[in-house]
Amino acid sequence: MTAVIVGIVLLTYVGVALGSVPRTRMNRATIALVGAAALVALGAVTEEEAIHAIDLGTLLLLGAMMVINNNLRMAGFFTLLTNRVLALAKSPRMLLAVIIGASGVLSALFLNDTICLMLTPLLADVTLRLRRDPLPYLIGLAVATNVGSVATITGNPQNILIGQSSRIGYVDFLIALGPIAFIGLIICWLMIVLIYRDEFRKPLDTIVLPPGSSYRPLLNRTLLIVLGMLAAFLLGLPIVTSACVAAGVLLISRLRPSKLLALDWELLLMFSGLFVVTGVIEVSGLSALLFEQTSPFLKSGLAEFTLAVGALSNVVSNVPAVLLLRPEIPAFDNSRQAWLALAMASTLAGNLTLLGSAATLIVAELARAKGITLGFMAFLKVGVPVTILTLLVGVAWLTVFPG
Repeated sequence: MTAVIVGIVLLTYVGVALGSVPRTRMNRATIALVGAAALVALGAVTEEEAIHAIDLGTLLLLGAMMVINNNLRMAGFFTLLTNRVLALAKSPRMLLAVIIGASGVLSALFLNDTICLMLTPLLADVTLRLRRDPLPYLIGLAVATNVGSVATITGNPQNILIGQSSRIGYVDFLIALGPIAFIGLIICWLMIVLIYRDEFRKPLDTIVLPPGSSYRPLLNRTLLIVLGMLAAFLLGLPIVTSACVAAGVLLISRLRPSKLLALDWELLLMFSGLFVVTGVIEVSGLSALLFEQTSPFLKSGLAEFTLAVGALSNVVSNVPAVLLLRPEIPAFDNSRQAWLALAMASTLAGNLTLLGSAATLIVAELARAKGITLGFMAFLKVGVPVTILTLLVGVAWLTVFPG
């Protein structure tokens, strides 16, 4: 029976990493849920243990951030911001810089996947109207959202998991990893400019952007509530509670609940399924056995730990990697540094390939809908140097400033 359980766990992780199952229409959410259901049905965990394994705080924080992002989108915030940012661009290099800077900062404040969803169609339209090669700018958006999201607990799903488990405060997390994100964004810009030299030698045509439509009452109200939430984060108030209060206030609205609650249910369900699968690994003792075998390497130094996390994140994806390692981090001598390194490495490793993170896949898929092909190799020639350099910066920074 143990072999069957291990087989289901492995198949679930492989399916989540690939994102599909041949000859079916299953996606990451359904794969995780089917895997979880099979493990419960086989008695690998009881129903009570499965329910207990689901981290409600993480799901609440994800859902609250989705409600906030919905309000910002409906108010026209992302369109207005994109137009104003692009108006600053006077050259191709400056255009790339404002794209990377804006997407990096927005990803630090909100979920990076959401930023990719909002900005990719806008950026594709603008670059095509400017008669530019859209690839370097779209790649810049993809890598910057990952790099920028490393700075805060609310930047991406794996950071939310780590924030809930480590109990590191929002400000402390930002102080520890914010500089890595800042330097990383500069590296993104430099690598793309160097790799796409010809694109950045051509002058930038002028373009008149259409005025961004917005619903001012909703925009002003949403921004006020978001600022209040960020202030609560900075004051050290509980992150989940602060985000849920902000989302709750936004739900008091004349808008249709179906629009306000248009959450990414697939992401929430995928998390729920993975929580159960990881719970099986813990309950069965597989987690302890795996960690016992790899502990000498993981604990041999920050560089080795970062390398292991980066490799695991590209094999099973970053969220499952964090879930697998989460129970063992408190056993480290410097658990705080280990938590920060886990956040840094699992996020930055997502830039290695086009399949490395949900954010990069979102950019590729939405670009394809606009007739733009962002291929695996085109992304790889930027992703590899960006990943290596940003991870080196992360290791160096956390070695000098361990948090």
